[in-house]
Amino acid sequence: MEATNPQYTSDMRVLGIDCGTEYTGYGVVELCDDDRLICLTCGAVKLSPREPLPRRLVEIFERLGAIIEQHRPDYVAIEDVFYAVNAKSAIKLGQVRGVAMLAASSAGLDVAEYSPLSIKSAVVGYGKAEKRQVQHMVARLLNLDEVPEPTDAADALAIAICHLHTSATLERQKAAAR
Repeated sequence: MEATNPQYTSDMRVLGIDCGTEYTGYGVVELCDDDRLICLTCGAVKLSPREPLPRRLVEIFERLGAIIEQHRPDYVAIEDVFYAVNAKSAIKLGQVRGVAMLAASSAGLDVAEYSPLSIKSAVVGYGKAEKRQVQHMVARLLNLDEVPEPTDAADALAIAICHLHTSATLERQKAAAR
């Protein structure tokens, strides 16, 4: 049966991932039928710089795989590539992003990528918002008592919220066009 109400009413669960070579943040957010956003989990995979890079990549893959298995997100969202001054750091970050995408794809999940500007716009309403503004808005939107720590976890939640807001808007547009 097709819904006639153009309002977005489906539950959707998104795993946001903030890729990093020292900390890879994660956050699972669910959009409920009543448009409430709920944080199901968040945190960060802390990586030892003393470990060889291949071992760190395995750690990220395994931890993200476990989070996906436990929380069963519908989608995965990550921050798109940005420009880095240091080429070596950019390459390592690209490897972490690739492993995050592999963990999602291995579980049969689609991966959406968002620019930092898009994430800030979706969460704060201003694409050039400061990191602290984004973190406080994440706590507010998720009705949390405090800003999630580490900051990578808050960033991952912001990425998930961005995907939920973007998807809800696209669904409303599709419904209105019918």
